[in-house]
Amino acid sequence: MKKIAVFTSGGDAPGMNACIRAVVRTAIYHNIKVVGINQGYQGMISGDFVEMHSRSVGNIIQRGGTILRSARNEEFKTPEGRQRAADRLKKSNVEGVVAIGGDGTFTGAKIFSEEHDIPFIGVPGTIDNDLFGTDFTIGYDTAINTVVEAVDKIRDTADAHDRLFFIEVMGRDAGFIALRSGIGVGADAILIPETETYIDKLIDKLQKGWERQNRSCIIIVAEGGDSGGAYEVAKKVKARFDHYETKVTVLGHVQRGGSPSAADRLLASRLGMEAVEALLKGRRSEMVGIINKNVAYTSFAKAIKHNHKINQDLVNLAEILSI
Repeated sequence: MKKIAVFTSGGDAPGMNACIRAVVRTAIYHNIKVVGINQGYQGMISGDFVEMHSRSVGNIIQRGGTILRSARNEEFKTPEGRQRAADRLKKSNVEGVVAIGGDGTFTGAKIFSEEHDIPFIGVPGTIDNDLFGTDFTIGYDTAINTVVEAVDKIRDTADAHDRLFFIEVMGRDAGFIALRSGIGVGADAILIPETETYIDKLIDKLQKGWERQNRSCIIIVAEGGDSGGAYEVAKKVKARFDHYETKVTVLGHVQRGGSPSAADRLLASRLGMEAVEALLKGRRSEMVGIINKNVAYTSFAKAIKHNHKINQDLVNLAEILSI
């Protein structure tokens, strides 16, 4: 293999730049040329390729976002669009591709690899941590730390004014961010998509806290819970329990930004190197991950269809510690 490409796609995640850096420098170490594809599949179709060198990825390991940028692209979902992308890659003599992203990225890579003889290796880059085949995804640790830092500040004002705060975090289909950050901030309750929300039970918990002279509360709500987002849950609770002044904070895209944590930088660096090594070993249509501290390979089909299961021990821990 003499030339490979690397791109980022889908939602950005802190640590993607560290992964790009590892891919580029590992390729150079093996005397392989490497090009970066700007704006994901959109750039693959339009031929927006840039040759990358060791200097190209200097001083980026600490930066959030992605220097290659990201974009959603509908054209790649069509056979004609994928054919144009394949023609661009072949014209540039690209023999393998490293795709950094989440389930949407890997779904496109899976279909593309079935139609065209260009191997793809995926690296899990998503703050949601919802991919099967790795204990943690790039960006997840940083997102949790961002939530914890924000909620710690919110708690100060909650304590000062007898306030009940409903804080919405990302997690449309998965409650990983809510669960771990909720435990980390000592939340009074954590609402996630994986468990049913009982408003009666939540109000009972708040009532018991009020009777114990608990004059402020923090409720972490994953955006994809069955009772709606934080605003909807807060509305239902306030209608029946008005002891506190109720406030809602939606952290939103602040969770995607910021400098990656040390853990995310290390994970991204390791996975970026392993992705290039996987291409050299002849692997294809697989995601590289870390399970129990060891490198693991998971087919795209399994990575995107077998959702990473929520840790029930952590759910139990959250319940016990919130009494």
